[in-house]
Amino acid sequence: MERSIQEVARLAGTTSRTLRHYDDIGLLPPSRIAANGYRHYDEQALVRLQRILLLRDLGLGLPQVKEVIDRESSESSALQTHLAWLRQEEDRLARQIASVESTIKALEEGKTLMAETMFDGFDHAQYREEVEERWGEAAYAEGDRWWRGMSDSERADWQRRVADLSGDWAAAAERGVDPASEEGQRLAHRHVEWLRSVPGTPANTQGCDLKGYVTGLGEMYVADPRFGANYATSEGGTAGAEFVRDALRIYADTHL
Repeated sequence: MERSIQEVARLAGTTSRTLRHYDDIGLLPPSRIAANGYRHYDEQALVRLQRILLLRDLGLGLPQVKEVIDRESSESSALQTHLAWLRQEEDRLARQIASVESTIKALEEGKTLMAETMFDGFDHAQYREEVEERWGEAAYAEGDRWWRGMSDSERADWQRRVADLSGDWAAAAERGVDPASEEGQRLAHRHVEWLRSVPGTPANTQGCDLKGYVTGLGEMYVADPRFGANYATSEGGTAGAEFVRDALRIYADTHL
C-alpha cells in the first residue's frame, strides 16, 4: 500500500517540504514517483521515516542520521534498539514525575525534603554526547564539575529556579502575554541570565556570539520536543515554546 507525500507528512507530523528535502539528500527516497511527479511511499519507506524521526529526537543531525540508518541493514533490529532507548526514557520520566510529586507534597505539608530522592531521574549526564558534539568535550567537563561540586541544597535551589522559570514561561504563554511586552521581556532577561550562570555553556564562555546562541536555542525549543515540553501550555503543542522563542529573539535583537 502506498501513500501520497501529503498523507505521509500529515501522519508523521512533518511537512511535504521536509520529505522532499530528505529525498534530495538521499535520506528518504520515495518508493515511486508518478508520471505527474508526485512522490509516493510504501510501508518500507514509512518504517525508514519512523527511524529518521526517532534519531532526530535523539538530537542527531541529518548526516549522522543517514550514517546510522545506512549502517544498520535490519529494520527490526534497529527499531529494537530505538525501543530500548524509549523504554529507558519512559522509566526516567516516571522517576522524575514521582520525585517532583514527592517534593510538592513535602512542601505543601511542611515536611522535610528528602535530598536522597529529590533528584531521582535527573541524570545530567544523559546528554553528554550531544553536548560534546555541539560545544566540545571541555564544555561538558566544565559543566559536569560545576554540577558535581554543588551540595544537595544548592542542587535543589538550582532545580527550583529552573522549574520556576519554566512554569512562569508556560503561565505567561497560557495567558496570551505579548512576547514584546514588559512581562515577556522580563522573562527573556531571566532566561538569558540563567543561561549565563551555567558553566560550560556557550553563554558562559568569553567571546560567545550570545545573540546567535540565544536565538538558536529559541528555535531549538520549538523544533525539539524534549525541550519544548518544558514550556508546554495546557493545550499542548508548541505554542509555549514558540512564545519563548519569540520573546528571546526580541530580547536578543534589542539587548545582545
